[in-house]
Amino acid sequence: MTRYASITQVKEDKLEAYKALHAEPWPGVLRMIEASHIRNYSIFWKQLPDGTHVLFSYFEYTGDNWEEDVQKMAADEETRRWWDVCKPCLTAVEALPEGEVWAPMQSVFYHP
Repeated sequence: MTRYASITQVKEDKLEAYKALHAEPWPGVLRMIEASHIRNYSIFWKQLPDGTHVLFSYFEYTGDNWEEDVQKMAADEETRRWWDVCKPCLTAVEALPEGEVWAPMQSVFYHP
């Protein structure tokens, strides 16, 4: 099992829409997450003292071919439509490849 964490910003004027989307995620997107061997997927929100709204994402990957599973997910039409709805709500915290908004984070501590 591999643990993944990432961070992004959510636009203040899109925060409630983003929360509403994730309060009722599309069933096909949830099925694709599971089919891609992703478990314990969580997203947390926090407003920082400077007013910035950040999201922290965490999940566990239980498969044995990350690249294949990521490609399978990216090829799924409903998942792509979900991303098209969600991504305009977000702003990357650093320079990332085109189309990416979630910046990977490095693990500094883990205790099972």
